Amino acid sequence: MFSLNCKGRLLCAETPIVMGILNITPDSFYEGSRFENTTTLIHKAAEMILEGATILDIGGQSSRPGAESITAEEEWERIAPAIQSIRENFPGIFISVDTYYASVAQSAVEAGADMINDISAGKLDPEMIPAVARLNIPFIAMHMKGNPSNMQEQTVYKDLLREIMDYFTERIQYFHKAGIKDVIIDPGFGFAKTIEQNFKLLSNLEDLKILQMPILAGLSRKSMIYKTLGISPEESLNGSSALHTIALMKGVQIIRAHDVKEAVECIKLTQKLQTKPS
Repeated sequence: MFSLNCKGRLLCAETPIVMGILNITPDSFYEGSRFENTTTLIHKAAEMILEGATILDIGGQSSRPGAESITAEEEWERIAPAIQSIRENFPGIFISVDTYYASVAQSAVEAGADMINDISAGKLDPEMIPAVARLNIPFIAMHMKGNPSNMQEQTVYKDLLREIMDYFTERIQYFHKAGIKDVIIDPGFGFAKTIEQNFKLLSNLEDLKILQMPILAGLSRKSMIYKTLGISPEESLNGSSALHTIALMKGVQIIRAHDVKEAVECIKLTQKLQTKPS
C-alpha cells in the first residue's frame, strides 16, 4: 500500500496502520491521552504496541482550538525523556514527533525519532522544511489555516475541498523541491474547520487520493463527534470508531488514534469487507 524510509529502516504497510497518540502535556483536550511522567507513558506505549500500533506519535504541546503555544525549549524539555525511554524500551517501534519547531525536530531525530508530524506543514517555522530534508525522514503535513490560538476564526472557504487540494498540491511541490522524499498528508479535521466542514471533508475524503500520497486521518475523540452527539471526549470512543470506519472505506491509510485496539479492529473489519471472495 505504501512504504516510508525512516533513516534507512523501511516501514512497509500492506494494509492501513494505526498511529497511537501519546501527549506529554497537561492540557490536551482528551484527559486520557495525557502522560506527565515517564513510567505511566512507557506502560501506555507498551499497551499500544501490544494492541497493534505501528507508530507512536509523541506531542509536547496542545494544539486544541484556542491553545496558547509554548517555546521550543519548553516543548523539547517535555518530550526528550519520552523519546529516549520509548526508543530504549521498544527499539522496533516507529516514533513520530508532533512539532512545528525545526529545532525540536532536529533534536528529536537525533534522540531516536523516525518522522515529524507538523500541524502547520512547515508554515510556522521556515526552518522546518530544510531541516526535514536534511534529516532525510518522512514528513506528515497537515492542512490548517493560522495557528491553534486563532484557527477557529479562519473557517471561511469559497470551496473547502478545492482549497485543501490546492494547499496540498503547492506544499507537496515545495517539499519535493526541498528534497523531502516521503510525504504523508493529513486533511486536518478540527483545524480551521467548523463541524459541518469536517463532515463535508470526511464525506469527500477519497478525492485526496488523486495526490497519490498516504493519507492520515486524525478523527479520534474530536469535537465533531462529541459536540454532534452532545457527549464528552471521554464518551466518544464509539463515535471515533464509526468515523474511522468511514475514513478507511474512503482510502485512509493511517489512523491516528487514542484507542489503538479499537482502531485496529476497524481496520481488520474494513479489510475483510473489501477483500474479494476467492
